[in-house]
Amino acid sequence: MIRLPVARYNEFIELSPADLAALGEAGGPELRYPRNQRIRTQGDRVTCVYLLVDGWVASSIDLANGHRQIVKIHLPGDLMGVPSITLSRAAETLTPFTLSVVRPVPLAAMGSILLSRPRLTAALFLSAQQERIILMDRITSLGRTNSAQRLATFLLHIYDRLRFLEPDLGTTFAMPITQEQIADVIGLTPIHVNRVFRRLEAAGLIIRQGRDITLTDPDALREMSGMPERRWLRQPEWLAGDGTSAS
Repeated sequence: MIRLPVARYNEFIELSPADLAALGEAGGPELRYPRNQRIRTQGDRVTCVYLLVDGWVASSIDLANGHRQIVKIHLPGDLMGVPSITLSRAAETLTPFTLSVVRPVPLAAMGSILLSRPRLTAALFLSAQQERIILMDRITSLGRTNSAQRLATFLLHIYDRLRFLEPDLGTTFAMPITQEQIADVIGLTPIHVNRVFRRLEAAGLIIRQGRDITLTDPDALREMSGMPERRWLRQPEWLAGDGTSAS
């Protein structure tokens, strides 16, 4: 049975069963990657993109001095490695934070979907625009907010994405990535991240218990972050259609 995280693809447009089947059938067999085993390395030849079925995966840029910058945290349903289809060699390294299950989608199969499934293509296009806004917000946070605001923005970003995937999530979620990895994401040192976590706890905005994080007052945390809340446009009226696509 093909596993497909449907919610991610119905986020902006309700897709037909045929569209979802086409996406599911485009992928190869499931591959399991343990934590820290690279799925693809920066500079590898680009032959496919990857559908993340389960797990958390980092997309990072590796620098010549041995440092890296985590540029994206992938959650189930994400298509990973898509920016690199504009290159012959991968721009990013994909590394699991947790045991992860992926399905490679060959570029030829991806091209066939884009040419034959207009609503699915539109859904992927809108998802790409969402990624651009998230990146714009992240650049703004890194360049114009303090360390506590950066961490607050990061926690809210993860929380909002998990809440979409799991509507009954509540305000507590597991954070399977380390403070060192969070530091890579938000441009701080691990020691500074630890201090800021303690500061948010002291302010009563979060509670940490093991790997679980509770946002005690998400609205107050969002106000403190200084960043706007994005309310994504679902089922846009300007994209008219009955949900059918080519057979």
